[in-house]
Amino acid sequence: MKIEDKITEILQPVVCSLGYELVGIEFISAKSSILRIFIDSEKGINVDDCQKVSNQVSATLDVEDPIPYEYILEVSSPGINRPIFSLNDYSKFIDQQVRIKLYDKKNGKKNFKGIIKEVLEDNVLVDCEGITETFNLQDIKKANLIIDY
Repeated sequence: MKIEDKITEILQPVVCSLGYELVGIEFISAKSSILRIFIDSEKGINVDDCQKVSNQVSATLDVEDPIPYEYILEVSSPGINRPIFSLNDYSKFIDQQVRIKLYDKKNGKKNFKGIIKEVLEDNVLVDCEGITETFNLQDIKKANLIIDY
């Protein structure tokens, strides 16, 4: 189980009990590791919301201790270029433009840009300039919505 999955399992009920949606989690393991938690609500997210969730999440993580070394905790809204973490997210954003980065190359490349067309079982179908690419959720390292102005 990936560390992000374990942390999601721990924090999902905590964030939901506060009235927010846990959009997803990013963990960047480096010299200064970062645990980034994205939250949302129908009313949007402000700094007070992030602080409220941060306090509760921090206490929970101190007890559960899923990361055995120091890290920086960040709680934020998903923002305009919203990260996409789950098949449910992809389903919500059908016909939206997305940027996808894969763990391993597919057809010689790791980065794709296109329109989300469909979600089937564990796969996301994306129209990349007229060619439909199928991505298994497990193969996607990172995905973000692209907002054109």
